[in-house]
Amino acid sequence: MNRPMACALAFCALLFAAQAAAQVTLYEREGFRGRVFRTAKPVANLQRYGFNDRASSVIVERGRWEVCEDAGFGGRCIVLRKGSYESLAAMGLGERISSLRVARNGGRYENEAPAAMPQPAYEYRRRPNERLFEARVLSVHAVGGPPERRCWIERQEVREPNVGGAVAGAIIGGILGHQIGSGRGRDAATVGGAVAGAAIGSQVGPGEAGTRDVRRCEAGYSGPPAYWDVTYEFRGLEHRAQMSAPPGPTILVNGRGEPRG
Repeated sequence: MNRPMACALAFCALLFAAQAAAQVTLYEREGFRGRVFRTAKPVANLQRYGFNDRASSVIVERGRWEVCEDAGFGGRCIVLRKGSYESLAAMGLGERISSLRVARNGGRYENEAPAAMPQPAYEYRRRPNERLFEARVLSVHAVGGPPERRCWIERQEVREPNVGGAVAGAIIGGILGHQIGSGRGRDAATVGGAVAGAAIGSQVGPGEAGTRDVRRCEAGYSGPPAYWDVTYEFRGLEHRAQMSAPPGPTILVNGRGEPRG
């Protein structure tokens, strides 16, 4: 075998090995949700797979990938490094990828994307080739964040006791009590009558009305719920999950009953 042929074969072998090691997964919605397209080889036109201009998030599992706006690797392209890209919108590629291919090993690109997250942030993402089922939702409860203490000042009308009525009642009650019993019993009755008369007299008559400021407080929640606590049924068993948005009457789960977005 001549040297040029050997070099060509070696280059093809290296290129094939790099492509075999590379792998990327496109998700239809942000946060690794929705329909999934996975490939380990270049795709010149995603239209053939029904995924043109659909990808909103990406996970690069191996290698580096160049994703482009136009078919045939044309238009604006960006190189994605290994990791998870929860949203392509910030890079201007949300629902705009039409072709993708493995970036050259050792190649230097001026259009590399920012560093990706090391792991997917959304655990309910759908895995490639994972079979999904519908599970019936039994209950949904919105759970608020930490409670906030809300206080306010309100004006309250108050009525002072009738001091004059209390004095007059005490005198009258003491006189009436003095007329009951004799000796020490008469003294006790006098004191008791004065106290009772003062209490009754203070409630008689209008007294003096006024207002004062009163501070009141209560605990409450503001803003959207922190999450939704969802109970659902799958294959005769109840499951619970915390979700970032309220579900519909059913949710998608895998064969183990784990939610999938």
